[in-house]
Amino acid sequence: MNAAKKIASFLIVITLLVVVAFDIWGAVTLGTITPSPNPELRDDANQVVMVFGATGSVGDGLLKAAVEDPDVEKVYVVTRSSSPRIEAGVASGKVEMLLHEDFTDYSDLADVLGQVNTVLWGLGTTSLGMDDETYTWIHVDFPIAFINAWLAARTDAPMSFHTVTGMGTDLNGDQHWAREKGRAEQEAAMLAEGTGLRTFGYRSAFVRPTSEQANALHYSLEALLRPGDLVIPAKDLGGAMLEISARTSELDNGTLIDNADSIAFAQAYQQRQARKSAETE
Repeated sequence: MNAAKKIASFLIVITLLVVVAFDIWGAVTLGTITPSPNPELRDDANQVVMVFGATGSVGDGLLKAAVEDPDVEKVYVVTRSSSPRIEAGVASGKVEMLLHEDFTDYSDLADVLGQVNTVLWGLGTTSLGMDDETYTWIHVDFPIAFINAWLAARTDAPMSFHTVTGMGTDLNGDQHWAREKGRAEQEAAMLAEGTGLRTFGYRSAFVRPTSEQANALHYSLEALLRPGDLVIPAKDLGGAMLEISARTSELDNGTLIDNADSIAFAQAYQQRQARKSAETE
């Protein structure tokens, strides 16, 4: 075996050991919330859903979950551009695409915001190569401006705001991105306090894209990280959000959801949908 092959083999072994250690850590530490086995549910909690970031890999799954949920009557997609899933949803009549440029100003959407029960916020970008000011603008200013506009248009419960902040988010963390996402979680919860709105931050690990977008690498990562509850398919994450919305009295405003928690609520959502399907057959 030449030197290059030895180095490659060594790196593979080290990588696998790191993954195993990470899986063990995840399995031991994640999962702090157990969904109630007999929840109080409101069928109208997700009657009108609004999705942000639907052209991204995470947002595409959130949109897929909303479109396929039988309790969701209308889906508004706020976006700068379209996608195959958005176009298919529009063609079906269930989705309305709202082309929007300024994500700090929602005055032109006031009439629509008054109808919305649930917001699935998948809008965001990597911090790599991005200056701190722009990162804050996207991950703090955008959602906070939206929540202010939404509360100005509607305060009638049920209302829920679900945002994907990601594992490592920490209001007191060392990294700028972690602090700013933590600040967004905190400010969102503070704005919602005393209103009809509940806000939730999803500190997800690896969100695997939908089957239409996933490739072999995504599925390989999923297989490696699943033992540690460190992966969730994007559509399942959307299902978890919709489940939490429907459980209007179960989780408090500002609750933070780790990846294992998301998996648990996604499973509860799937089981509930399966029961409803069986009852209608």
